[in-house]
Amino acid sequence: MDDGLGLVSRLSELVNEISELPECGNVCNKMPGNLVRRIILLRPMFEELKDVNEELSEEAAEGFELLRIALESAMEHMRTVNDGSKVYQSLHRDSIAAEFHQITEQVEEALSKIPYKKLDLSEEVQEQVLLNSVYQRCRCSVYDNLGLVSQLLELVKTISGLAECRNVCKRMHGNLVRRIKLLSPMFEELKDGSEELVEEAAIGFDLLRTALDSALKHLRTVNEGSKVYQALYQDNIAAEFHQITEQIGTALSKIPYNKLDLSEEVLEQIELVHAQFRRATARPDSPDVQLEHDLAIAQRERDPDPAILKRLSEKLQLKTIEDLKKESIAFHELVISSEGDPDDWFGKISSLFRKLKDFVQVENPEDAVAPKADKEFLKHRSPVIPDDFRCPISLELMKDPVIVSTGQTYERSCIQKWLDAGHKTCPKTQQTLLHTALTPNYVLKSLISLWCESNGVELPPKHQAAFKNNCDQTTIAALLEKLANGNPEQQRAAAGELRLLAKRNADNRVCIAEAGAIPLLVELLSFPDARTQEHAVTALLNLSINDANKGMIVNAGAIPDIVDVLKNGSMEARENAAATLFSLSVVDENKVAIGAAGAIPALINLLCEGSPRGKKDAATAIFNLSIYQGNKARAVRAGIVPPLMRLLKDAGCGMVDEALAILAVLASHQEGKVAIGLADPIPALMEVIRTGSPRNRENAAAVMWSLCTGGDLQQLRVAKELAAEEALKELAESGTDRAKRKAGSLLELLQRVDPAA
Repeated sequence: MDDGLGLVSRLSELVNEISELPECGNVCNKMPGNLVRRIILLRPMFEELKDVNEELSEEAAEGFELLRIALESAMEHMRTVNDGSKVYQSLHRDSIAAEFHQITEQVEEALSKIPYKKLDLSEEVQEQVLLNSVYQRCRCSVYDNLGLVSQLLELVKTISGLAECRNVCKRMHGNLVRRIKLLSPMFEELKDGSEELVEEAAIGFDLLRTALDSALKHLRTVNEGSKVYQALYQDNIAAEFHQITEQIGTALSKIPYNKLDLSEEVLEQIELVHAQFRRATARPDSPDVQLEHDLAIAQRERDPDPAILKRLSEKLQLKTIEDLKKESIAFHELVISSEGDPDDWFGKISSLFRKLKDFVQVENPEDAVAPKADKEFLKHRSPVIPDDFRCPISLELMKDPVIVSTGQTYERSCIQKWLDAGHKTCPKTQQTLLHTALTPNYVLKSLISLWCESNGVELPPKHQAAFKNNCDQTTIAALLEKLANGNPEQQRAAAGELRLLAKRNADNRVCIAEAGAIPLLVELLSFPDARTQEHAVTALLNLSINDANKGMIVNAGAIPDIVDVLKNGSMEARENAAATLFSLSVVDENKVAIGAAGAIPALINLLCEGSPRGKKDAATAIFNLSIYQGNKARAVRAGIVPPLMRLLKDAGCGMVDEALAILAVLASHQEGKVAIGLADPIPALMEVIRTGSPRNRENAAAVMWSLCTGGDLQQLRVAKELAAEEALKELAESGTDRAKRKAGSLLELLQRVDPAA
């Protein structure tokens, strides 16, 4: 991605270039004129941002990148219209208008992704940009007036037809649906009329459409979401209901009803509805005191009173095995889709759900609603599943347990979905994952099988979800055509759009690869245009999330070209090249090829020169590559140890975890051991052992143990001079199992050392 200032400057240039396009003199003159006028309204935003030398957030940069692609498409289309055949345009006016509509939608989507409140903009500019966003929707014929009314009517009907809510939000859900349903007569009357909406009404209705979209999304989330989460965080859910109610009320106040062709009866009803929304905004629903009391006790006590669990089970409508299964799926989806830190609520929900689940299973062993498989599961007096056998994400019995780099075990399908969603942390501990390789936990799988056998529980077979092809094949085919045969500008834009599509979801990654994009993207890695190169390498990074695509990327001969980008590309391209190499190196045979292609010295340079994100990408790639023995020597000879020691000693850089993990791997190699020993490592390692996190203390002890075994008395003497024994004794008592073993061995070695020798 461009640095923030460069991206803003490019957008400013695009707006200026579009504003200077000659006036269209053919049958399409109104369409480009309208679009140009609205794009010019964006100029003050970029002028203000150019004057402020502030780095863009990742969210803002992504929104601006989408806008850049949209504006480049707009400029290309308007030039085509200006220079094209007037006869052709007269005959194909509808298709040209459709393309203008599509571009307008593209601009609008990009504008909707920009977090204006996080930008350093004056209030006037923020208001102008937001108003421009509304105009894009209302006046560019993306929705004609009749279409806007029809869409509002459809939204009201969809909301009215939602299933009744059966959880703690039942009252709030029902009230909002009932009030929205009362808007239907207004849209029915307007749809039957043929009068064009005035601009003021169109803007008010568009604000209402946005509010009803939010309402529909929230109502569906409440209906389909985790009931336990909603119970524990009912204040947050209520606040969202209140905000949406306020949003609808504000939109209704912007509509000039006296300028609409409505009957008196409908006007009276709308006035009543508007009054209801105003009252609801002023007087939010009161909390359920009994529920709050029961929840507090159920969370606090290890074995809550069954009467409390019964009340909670009934209030949350978690009374049957089928209810529990649906709640488990909802909780699973909540964890996977979490964008923030799930550690804030993960433990609370999983603990409470486990208690409710055990209560319901014991209370309902002959549950008539449960399917045959569940009855088989419960027929042996509903044995309670040991916590260690449950996946921390789904809370279900694991059938294919795998270990991640932090040592935590998860059900394979659950953690893979978490990783595919772009998360780079362990869901349970929130530690950064050093790599995404999943190691089968055969010991735990064997224990689960034995437990199932002894309790009469049939271990469910693995279930492979059927692939659903939800991607737009036509769009992808058009982009590949531009990638293969377009001019440089078209190739750059197509690579940028593929990059975004590949990031969006797993289906797109499969479709794009199967359509043949990978060899074309690999060719663009050597393209002279830096921006095109960045798009290409980042698109390959996003595609490589899919395991099958990893092989296709390597088979297309990408590794040498990715390494070349890592050496010579822009900083963003280098960082994303490092991340791509890390992704590919998950496959063991690729570790050899990447190391042989000369990636490690370039990764070390990035580790020293990159942004914080780039340094982490370089470190994780080096760590993964160094698992292969031959790459350990390559890393040591390329000078990896001095920068690692600098990172280890600089706690403020945020790279201590990564530096220690790599040192622990290198210390097992003789050349690595010698190089680390020459870098005066013991003081820094002892500092980590005294004050570091459990995993870092473990790795520091492992490095120190590698250095001190084999008769290196000098390292032991330095440790003894630094009073290492006291810290190691504490680690031997309170550290991880591996840390305890290393600390015990080091203490034995230290006892044999004579400090005076």
